[in-house]
Amino acid sequence: MSEVLAGWSEGRFAHDGVEHVFFRRGSGPGVLVIHEIPGITPTVAAFADRVVEAGFTVLLPSLFGEVGRPKTGGYVVQQIARACVSREFHVLAARGSSPVVDWLRALARSLHAELGGRGVGALGMCLTGNFALAMAVDDALMAPVLSQPSLPFPVSAAHRRGIHIRDEDLAIVQGRCARDGLQVLGLRFTSDPTVPAARFDALQQALGPAFLRVDIDSSRGNPHGIPRDAHSVLTEHLVDAPGHPTRAALDQVLAFFATHLR
Repeated sequence: MSEVLAGWSEGRFAHDGVEHVFFRRGSGPGVLVIHEIPGITPTVAAFADRVVEAGFTVLLPSLFGEVGRPKTGGYVVQQIARACVSREFHVLAARGSSPVVDWLRALARSLHAELGGRGVGALGMCLTGNFALAMAVDDALMAPVLSQPSLPFPVSAAHRRGIHIRDEDLAIVQGRCARDGLQVLGLRFTSDPTVPAARFDALQQALGPAFLRVDIDSSRGNPHGIPRDAHSVLTEHLVDAPGHPTRAALDQVLAFFATHLR
């Protein structure tokens, strides 16, 4: 196992013919941290450790990439290319989720059955950013977080508005929001072309006040000096300093899990 996951245990989970490795650490309510492109990098592992330290049992599935390998431009391109041809990811589906979400839903249900309590949380990033929304069709998922949700790839106006979930599944999530008080937290940088404002507008229109929207200013000349190409709110572009908007976003995510899972 990579040194970046020192102290984590390794397991495998199979569902409906699909099997992936996952890593586990911590105690308390369960949270799935679903890594971004290109894989479980040191910064993704560091974020997962923060969730553990906040008092949660964290499962960190490995869906692609090499565990512990640092992020580079070439590595990102390589893994995007693999995702584009993988049967588990539908990168252009505006009104449909990726097949790997079924495996993630089963993993979340298994964790909830083991731990009990109110339910579990899930946070996706980048390519997996929308996955927690589709996972919320299950009552076990009580705290979905969408960090820089980048699917579908914004190749057209319809894709920029797409939220990567089937209409019938969205109706279930909307029902949970209205009936059970489910909330969905979303994070993005304002100048990130992979997560256009239209996507968050569509989420806000679909979920109303149940969608907690966090738009972090990355426009030219912004007061915190956030680069215009900033993308990864909780990992690569996190500035872990009090008063910085990315640190505020991290604190809001941890508080969101605490509120809905404890």
